[in-house]
Amino acid sequence: MTVEQVTPKVNLLGMSEQKMTEFFASIGEKSFRAQQIMKWIHHLGAEDFDQMTNISKSLREKLKDIAEITPPEVVQRWDSKDGTRKWLIRVGEGQNVEAVYIPEAGRGTLCVSSQVGCALDCSFCSTGKQGFNRDLTAAEIIGQVFIAAKSFGQLEPKGDRKVTNVVMMGMGEPLMNFHNVMDSMNIMMSDFGYGISKRRVTLSTSGVVPMLDKMGDYTDACLAISLHAPNDELRNQLVPINKKYPIKQLLDSAKRYITGLSDKRDITIEYTLIKEVNDRQHHAEELAELLRDIPCKVNLIPFNPFPLSDLERVSNNALYRFRDILHNAGYVVTIRTTRGDDIDAACGQLAGQFYDRTRRRERYEARAQDQEKIIPVKQVP
Repeated sequence: MTVEQVTPKVNLLGMSEQKMTEFFASIGEKSFRAQQIMKWIHHLGAEDFDQMTNISKSLREKLKDIAEITPPEVVQRWDSKDGTRKWLIRVGEGQNVEAVYIPEAGRGTLCVSSQVGCALDCSFCSTGKQGFNRDLTAAEIIGQVFIAAKSFGQLEPKGDRKVTNVVMMGMGEPLMNFHNVMDSMNIMMSDFGYGISKRRVTLSTSGVVPMLDKMGDYTDACLAISLHAPNDELRNQLVPINKKYPIKQLLDSAKRYITGLSDKRDITIEYTLIKEVNDRQHHAEELAELLRDIPCKVNLIPFNPFPLSDLERVSNNALYRFRDILHNAGYVVTIRTTRGDDIDAACGQLAGQFYDRTRRRERYEARAQDQEKIIPVKQVP
């Protein structure tokens, strides 16, 4: 006796307009059905084909047999006293990621995760210390936008747009999950998706240069570089992927991407300031020289402490001194306000809950038990 194999249903939630059009063509339907279905999902929050009143009953029944609209499940939600909201989202048995919404004057920014954990191991990031399990699917990535929009009533008739900006800065390195991230960002910016301006969708990368070189063929979203050091010696310690793709390669690739866009835009340089590691006057002066020919603005991020690290937050004096040096050198400089720290939603604190197949978290925990503290990053003079 043989067991009949059941073909899994296709999750339409994560399909870009192009892939949705190809899907409907494959089942003998007109291409305009793709736009109809996308509007029902991303404009109106539909999860049931029976809600789609302008679709024939026969097509709705057909779709029920072969397709589904299944967002990831919200396990828990936290609301900060400052208005920040964080979700713990299940993406498999024992696998949970986090997404964060940050309200500000005139806009609301959603920080979206791209991996379960992170394949990289930056020394100042809580996610990296937790290890890595797998890439998120496109449905799991755009599902975070779907969840947030529904949470604020944005997908209800006449609902106000709350998610005005999206940053791929949550758990994971986006360019190591390239195609799923590109499809998701295209849905974010599509008129049949969330209609977010290309100037309001930002991908942040630690420096996967080969994928950054391909990015311009797939999207025209904004770019942020997670730099954090003005020279290779220090960045090798803070951002280990720098050993493979040094700063010059990374900045050259970023400059090629930004100059290839149809409009003029700056790269955002993200620089996490860590006490007595990369916050000295000479670091600021070196950074100013490094970025001299790069069209950019600089976002300074005070380090947010977390377990398994004994790195410390930069002092306010060092933070403002660093800002002033860059400002006096002609740069536009912002300081990222720490938000949601009472719910562990601040930059660098997202950790989620998942099985770490790399055993990286286990090694860090064992080291912490043996030494009481993680060995700090060596200061480079």
